[in-house]
Amino acid sequence: MSDVVIKNVEPRLVVGMRKRGTYAQIRPMLTGVRKYIEARGAQVVGPPAFICHETPKEVVRANLQHNADVEVVIPVSTEIPGNEEITCYELAGGPMAVTTHKGPYERSAAAYKRLFAWLARNHRKVVGPTWEVYLNDPQKVAPEELLTEIYAPVM
Repeated sequence: MSDVVIKNVEPRLVVGMRKRGTYAQIRPMLTGVRKYIEARGAQVVGPPAFICHETPKEVVRANLQHNADVEVVIPVSTEIPGNEEITCYELAGGPMAVTTHKGPYERSAAAYKRLFAWLARNHRKVVGPTWEVYLNDPQKVAPEELLTEIYAPVM
């Protein structure tokens, strides 16, 4: 949908959950984290995100093997205690290459290809996990209207 830009992203306080399994767990995990935040009276201060710890080449295999490293986070205004499944921590910031995908999550591969092609052309190296930041709610907009920002930390 959009070109790639470099943004300097500030670190952010997040509440998150990380499990092994499939990417189909993202939505229920985000629901669980959101309920946990609300139950503790913290304020959500930004859109939810998925942190992808696999490389683009590993994603399909990890998902098929039910061994994907699935992490979801939601930015919050204040630190809250965690439990055995949920943690509160500062998500690192720094320079990020960012592009936007419009449409169903399942069709984001073209945006990733565009991002990684841009990185190669511009001699940038990815130095950490990519993020998908979900700018709108799939329960409130049609799949074709979903907006996802894709971030790659770079040097």
